[in-house]
Amino acid sequence: MTKIRGARERARIEVTAAIKDEARRQLAAEGAAKLSLRAVARELGMVSSALYRYFPSRDELLTALIVDAYEAVGAAAEAAIASPAAPTARTAADTSDMSGTPDADTSAVSDAMVTDHRARWIALCSAVRAWALAHPHEYALIYGSPVPGYAAPSDTVVPASRVGAAMISVARDAHRTRGLALPPLDDELSAEAERLADQFGPDLPPSVVVALVAAWSQLFGLISFELFGQFHRVVEERDAFFTQAVRRLAHEVGLLAPLSPHPARR
Repeated sequence: MTKIRGARERARIEVTAAIKDEARRQLAAEGAAKLSLRAVARELGMVSSALYRYFPSRDELLTALIVDAYEAVGAAAEAAIASPAAPTARTAADTSDMSGTPDADTSAVSDAMVTDHRARWIALCSAVRAWALAHPHEYALIYGSPVPGYAAPSDTVVPASRVGAAMISVARDAHRTRGLALPPLDDELSAEAERLADQFGPDLPPSVVVALVAAWSQLFGLISFELFGQFHRVVEERDAFFTQAVRRLAHEVGLLAPLSPHPARR
């Protein structure tokens, strides 16, 4: 009996995977708005009533695809920071602000050996971008235009938070090793900053959480502009541009490291 259940379960897993694979092909060809259970069933040689036993509605199939996409990009982000970079020595210049003046709150770590959290940050952001470029239609499903008539259920909330949680974890590790400067915070945003910190990072300074939320949105803005053609005839060196942009985001979050020096223009 156990073997029979095991065979049935394996068959269900295989059919479910085949349905989702065909649905992804339809996303690439027609877009999410035109996803059709009948068309998926037809391409797989199934009758519609059989497919409905796996996904009773288009929305449930969309939700499964959305969750898979969020889980995949989240896993890429987490894998990128799973092995911290080798410790590096900091100097007074490493803890300076953009003008080159040492930050009074961070000068105490100038001689410390701390993890290169900025390198981990760049690795995380680069992994998210790489996943998006390799899976443009799945990226568009979760970060593009909303699908008409579809409302994402609560099942998507936790998977959708994985990239943001990975970014927070980098800042948290930096904070624990005194490798995090405090970004400025306008007085009028203090209450909102406290609310965001309570929700997303109660162990982090509110100004850092505000900067993280801004960086999270800007990361996906950068990727979306590239993926959806907004950089066409504007940015040619896409890799270098992206790395410089996310390095700047790391600085704004407060991850201690100097920005790359730029030679003076002749």
